[in-house]
This record gives sequence, structure tokens and C-alpha cells, in this order.
Amino acid sequence: MYKIGIIGERDSVLGFMSLGFSVHEVSGADEAAGVLHKLVSSGEYAIIFIIENLAERLSGEIEASKYHELPLPAIISLPGQSGNTGYGLAAIKDAVRRAVGADIVFND
Repeated sequence: MYKIGIIGERDSVLGFMSLGFSVHEVSGADEAAGVLHKLVSSGEYAIIFIIENLAERLSGEIEASKYHELPLPAIISLPGQSGNTGYGLAAIKDAVRRAVGADIVFND
């Protein structure tokens, strides 16, 4: 059975432990990148959530590593304690545009 993981700062991820998520506390983007690579490489995760402020700082590395081309895991950003930065919504918008070929969900 696949796992669900979450990567982020302590205050943003601790609550997910009660939901059965595999919680990975990190203190910065470099540490988050290492944890993300470890989780993806393990093949044990279907979903990996990353707190938005870290996901935004890792966006170049995630693109370069081609994680988004793998069928699993799905890598999804979530707002953290500091609130929504808009990065997650922009990532969803881009994924829909690439899949469909047009912006059908979020017309500006």
C-alpha cells in the first residue's frame, strides 16, 4: 500500500500526523530537496505534499528532475502557516493547461 507524505516546517506539518501522513519536518529548501528526492526514489509514496513556500523555492529543481513526468507520486503544494502564496493555484492552472491545451478552468 502506498503512503502519503508531507514535507514542511514543523508548525505546518505536525497536524497531518494524526491523519496518518508520513510527516517530514524540514528547516529549509535544501533539506526539503533532499527529503523530496528520498521519498520519490523510495517508490513508497502515491502523494507527496510540500508546504507552498518550500515548493515555490524548489520549483526549478522539481522541473529539472522530471518528477512531474512520473505517474507516481503526485507532488502537490499546500498552503502553510503563513498562508496561501498563490503558487499552488498557479501550478494547478499550468498542469490543466498542459493536459488540455487551453486554460479551461481559471480564465482571467
